[in-house]
Amino acid sequence: MRFYRLLQIRAEALLAAGSHVIILGDLNTAHCRIDHWDAVNLECFEEDPGRKWMDGLLSNLGCQAGSHVRPFIDSYRCFQPKQEGAFTCWSAVSGARHLNYGSRLDYVLGDRTLVIDTFQDSFLLPEVMGSDHCPVGAVLSVSSVPAKQCPPLCTRFLPEFAGTQLKILRFLVHHKQDPVFKQSVLRLGKQTQVQMHQNKARVRSTRLRPNQTGSSRGQKSLTSYFQPSSNRPQASPNLELPSMGALMTPKTPEEEVMAKVVEGQVGASEAKDEKEVQTSFWKSLLGGPLPMPLCGGHREPCVMRTVKKPGPNLGRHFYMCARPRGPPTDPSSRCNFFLWSRPS
Repeated sequence: MRFYRLLQIRAEALLAAGSHVIILGDLNTAHCRIDHWDAVNLECFEEDPGRKWMDGLLSNLGCQAGSHVRPFIDSYRCFQPKQEGAFTCWSAVSGARHLNYGSRLDYVLGDRTLVIDTFQDSFLLPEVMGSDHCPVGAVLSVSSVPAKQCPPLCTRFLPEFAGTQLKILRFLVHHKQDPVFKQSVLRLGKQTQVQMHQNKARVRSTRLRPNQTGSSRGQKSLTSYFQPSSNRPQASPNLELPSMGALMTPKTPEEEVMAKVVEGQVGASEAKDEKEVQTSFWKSLLGGPLPMPLCGGHREPCVMRTVKKPGPNLGRHFYMCARPRGPPTDPSSRCNFFLWSRPS
């Protein structure tokens, strides 16, 4: 509400100075019941402070003059006064955009004279994705005329947008240190240096000198790792092994082909059996997630959600209908199924 009041003061000041004003963007308030899908079920809809502020800002007579003329006009309702389902914001968590279950929070407001004289159209773009809001726009019949000077509050007068490169010294601030804090930092630094010297001396004392390790354990060359080991038993040169041809009987080409086929089938069978044993083992060890329960309204698998609201149920899991949120009268929208998940 403080933002609303400041916005109105600034806009009315510009109007009083002879300028035209357009307020464009997300005002985070659905003005009328037609701008909110579930306004019927909301208690004290018109009593909301944001809606009362918009009632005092906007003219409720469209483009027609009336007894009590307010400074601004909602351009979309000026051209589409009775259009239902014209929403610009939907809940991304519940998938409400799929069934157009939302509200109109984004506006193109213009001062009364500007809207009546120059506005030709005002529109919404709900088919443009990428956010929980959709773009809004308007068509004006005006020509661009350069101003003699920029407004005093224009961003070009801010240091960040002055067009000159800022020095890094501008981001640094002098900080006066407490003398006691400075002495404690120096004392801690000295203790750290003493500890480092002690650690280095301890490391030097634990290292072995070359004369203590023996001269035989010098640095080895790379070829020494590829020489045959001296402690490996060597075969006697006089021992003669029987030839493989003497032990095996010759086979015909048909027998060799059949032997290879049998060996391949046996190997494939063993590999398949081993894979099945491993699969059954892991299935018995890791049972996997339990099947999702079916919702009562559509008999479809639910989705699991987690309670994020502070309270005794914070962190608990529950199941609900997986369909997007929509009007209660729409059978294709989410049903009211709810089930707590059993603790594992």
